[in-house]
Amino acid sequence: MDLFDVNTKQNAPLYERMRPNTLDEFVGQEHIVGKNSLLRRAIMSDMLGSCIFYGPPGTGKTTLAHIITNTTNSNFVKLNAVSSGVADAKKVIDEARKDYQLFGKKTYLLLDECHRWNKAQSDSVLSAIEEGCIVFIGSTTENPQFSMTPAIVSRCRIFEFKPLSEENIIKALERAVADKERGLGKLNIVLTDEAKHHYAWVSAGDLRTALGALELAARTTPLDKDGRIVIDKIVAEQSIQSKALSVDENIFYDMLSAFCKSLRGSDAEAALFWSNRLISAGCDPLIIARRLMAHASEDVGIADSNALLLATCALVAVKNLGMPEGNIPLSHAIIYVCEAPKSNSVITALNRAKKDAESYRNDRVPEHLKNYHIDKNAPKYKYPHDFGGYVYQQYMPDGLQDRVYYEPSQNGREKDFKRKKVWKK
Repeated sequence: MDLFDVNTKQNAPLYERMRPNTLDEFVGQEHIVGKNSLLRRAIMSDMLGSCIFYGPPGTGKTTLAHIITNTTNSNFVKLNAVSSGVADAKKVIDEARKDYQLFGKKTYLLLDECHRWNKAQSDSVLSAIEEGCIVFIGSTTENPQFSMTPAIVSRCRIFEFKPLSEENIIKALERAVADKERGLGKLNIVLTDEAKHHYAWVSAGDLRTALGALELAARTTPLDKDGRIVIDKIVAEQSIQSKALSVDENIFYDMLSAFCKSLRGSDAEAALFWSNRLISAGCDPLIIARRLMAHASEDVGIADSNALLLATCALVAVKNLGMPEGNIPLSHAIIYVCEAPKSNSVITALNRAKKDAESYRNDRVPEHLKNYHIDKNAPKYKYPHDFGGYVYQQYMPDGLQDRVYYEPSQNGREKDFKRKKVWKK
């Protein structure tokens, strides 16, 4: 490493300097890299194949890719799907083939934002993956099953990263404050417990956000009379630009639970009180709007589908108007959801269908519903509009055709529903 590299490393952001180099330093994701896990064993034995890491920002996807290359002592190349194309990939592959043929050394290709590659770009690395000279590691915040080409996904093992816990965030913050080589250990920093918990809470599982805010606070907070940099809750609020809740975490969740139960219980006064109590305590109003959307379907549902429309509009209004103006349409929707007739038929139908979908193994599509018909003697698909809009035919797999998931309640508009599946059969 030359002087230029040293200066670059020293001036890098704190989250970059504190990036773990070994699995023992790695924070979080115990479900995939914990002791005796499949991924950890594969890394340690240098048997890891191509894989895709997907999950929220700041959860360790890129860091784990770096650790893999350090552990396996292989070549490492990083590309970003936004700025790279087929020519960049071919250049990496050509070099990787040479190293593999001459020295038997594999090349790990880390592709950030891998969901942004189109089919032509993805296909350019397929042969190299199959040859073994390239081990592909994709990193993305999008679910690869829906956002990436099937050819790449089928050749990779997918690992889902979860938001880091508050304990994980606090552990990383304490390590950064204490580390004299890479972190802030040369500064006389006092990081209070309240500040730690605030950083962990507001960062919402994103370690990059928490470390960025900590560094900003450390670099801008003046020394106190004892020559210390004291980072308390007030400084933490300023550095991460979010007000700390004036209630502790348990009380916050109790209040949120009271708000949700008030919606379900049709008590508009209580729901308005708890929503405003949460907002005054520092709760992001978008959290309240999102819960309102969920309950508009879970507790009102088809008894009055306008409840979901109003709740969705309230979320958009809060985003676009901000507070305090956004609280007006939010309150509008809260009152509507409370006063609307109640039905849990949607969530009941969802749970029943989900249970069958997860446990029933016969996925054979009835012949008349297939995109391409193999059996020419099978019953033909009946186009409902040729029969006035409805005609009975089998849509479920064999063995489930008599299942009933959705049962209308006798509340609101739902009481007028007539189930075609039941009364027309």
